[in-house]
Amino acid sequence: MSTLWAADTQQPRSAVVEQGGDVAEPPQGDDLAGAFGANVRRRREDAGLTLEQLSTQSSVSRAMLSKVERGEKSPTIGVASRIAHALDASLSDLIGGGAATTSGVAVVLRKRDRPVFRDPDTGFERHMVSAAPGVGGGEMVAHYLPAQVSTGLLPAYPPGSEKQLVVLDGTLTVAIGGIIETLNAGDSLFFQADADHGFANRTDAPCEYLMVISRRT
Repeated sequence: MSTLWAADTQQPRSAVVEQGGDVAEPPQGDDLAGAFGANVRRRREDAGLTLEQLSTQSSVSRAMLSKVERGEKSPTIGVASRIAHALDASLSDLIGGGAATTSGVAVVLRKRDRPVFRDPDTGFERHMVSAAPGVGGGEMVAHYLPAQVSTGLLPAYPPGSEKQLVVLDGTLTVAIGGIIETLNAGDSLFFQADADHGFANRTDAPCEYLMVISRRT
């Protein structure tokens, strides 16, 4: 399990990897790091936490948190997930919403306006595709995993959290609390997300999957 779910270090499609670190310089012109960092700082200050306290709760170094908050570094998916969980927030909360439009009865989010999180170390991408995330306690995200890439094990969600996914293309390996499932294109999976879990693509072709995350309030 430890080998399969160790974070991969494949060169990303866009970013310069910082050797030996968990973060890399964000692509030039990409303002996601700045928005993410500003939201982390706001949530931390609203919670009355110091950088040292958030570092302890998230197991992310104070120096790393400081760089993330200033928008100097773009976190990996593992680091971002630990920060989000420590702040009792979702990744979408910290990434920020897209430029959705409303016609009075419907909300539309155009593909070009999707908020996209890119892991600078692996090329993993998380696209928020919910036009109105959080409505009904759920959100929908699309994930892209390059060949031979893993997210590593991600921290457990709060009790009552659930995930459903369908593989759109490629082959996906999912680890949930010590159980491993392999899914091919068209296969679906439901699981309780209150245990450590991770996603891996152990093939030589990219994998794409669509996920719905539900949180009970």
